[in-house]
Amino acid sequence: MTGKLITMRQAVERYVPDGCTIAIEGFTAFICFAAAHEIIRQRKRDLVLCRLTPDLIYDQMIAAGVARKLIFSYLGNPGVGSLHCIRRAVEQGVPRPLEIEEYSHFGMVGRYLAGASNLPFFPLRSYTGSDMPAANDLIRFVDSPYGDGSIAVVPPLKPDVTFVHAQRADVHGNTHLWGLLGTQKEVAFAADKVVIVAEEIVNEDVIRRDPNRTLIPGLIVDAVVHEPYGAHPSYVQGYYDRDNDFYLKWDESSRDQATTEAWLAEWVYDLPDRAAYLEKLGRETLDRLAPGTLMAEPVNYGQYR
Repeated sequence: MTGKLITMRQAVERYVPDGCTIAIEGFTAFICFAAAHEIIRQRKRDLVLCRLTPDLIYDQMIAAGVARKLIFSYLGNPGVGSLHCIRRAVEQGVPRPLEIEEYSHFGMVGRYLAGASNLPFFPLRSYTGSDMPAANDLIRFVDSPYGDGSIAVVPPLKPDVTFVHAQRADVHGNTHLWGLLGTQKEVAFAADKVVIVAEEIVNEDVIRRDPNRTLIPGLIVDAVVHEPYGAHPSYVQGYYDRDNDFYLKWDESSRDQATTEAWLAEWVYDLPDRAAYLEKLGRETLDRLAPGTLMAEPVNYGQYR
C-alpha cells in the first residue's frame, strides 16, 4: 500500500510553485537538504524562505537564485562564521536581490505558534529594550487587556508548504520524532501543506506501539517521502551524526560566487537525485557519521482488555 508515499521530485513539483512561502526547519538537526537540493534542481523562483536559522541550506538556495525574501531569526554558519551567499545577495544583489525580515528566535517560534493556533498574533516580552522593532515594523506593541502595560506582538506565520525531516513515518504520514526537535511540530501545524521526509518508512503498528513519539499525525500530512540521509550534512538522532567537515568546507567554497556555482553544479545540478548524491559522498563518509548505539529503556504502555 503506497498511501501518501511519493518521490522528492514529485513532492517539489506538486507542492512548491514559484512564488510560494516555504519552511524547511530543524534546529541543528533534521534539516532537509534533500528537499532544498531538489528545489534548486527544478530551478524554482521567487520563493519566500522561512527558518529560524538559515544555515547552509538557505545559503545554498539563495546562491542558486530561488528566493526573493528571507524570514529568519539568526544568520550564520553554526560554529564556523558567516553565510557568504546570503551576505552577497543582501549587500550586492548577487545572484539576485534578497529582501530580509528578521526576528529573535522566540519571535519566530511565536509566529509559528500563532499560525498553528490560528491566532491573530503572539505576545512576548523579549523585545522590550531591543532595537529590533525599529528594524521590523511587523513587531508591534499593544496594551495588555489585563492592565500590566505594553507588550510586543508578532503576526502569525503560515507557510504554503513545509518539509519536515523525521526518523520514521508510516505511509499515512504518522510521524515519529525524537531528539533536538526545534519547531518541527509547530511549523507542521502552521503550514497549509506538509511533506514528511523520513529516514525509514515503517508499518503502522510500529507507530501505534509508541504513541508518545508521534509528534505529527497523518491527518495534517499531504505527502511522505522516503529519503535516507536526506538531512546530511545536519544530523538525525540515532541515524547519523553532523558532518562538521562539510560545514567547514562550505565556508571555503561559498566565499566566491564562481566557486559556489561550481559546487552547486557538482553536487546538485549534475546529480539526478539524492541517491546519486549519497553515492558521490561515499561509503567512507557515511561510515564516519555512524552514530553508535545508546538504547533507551523500554516502556510498558499497558493494554486494555
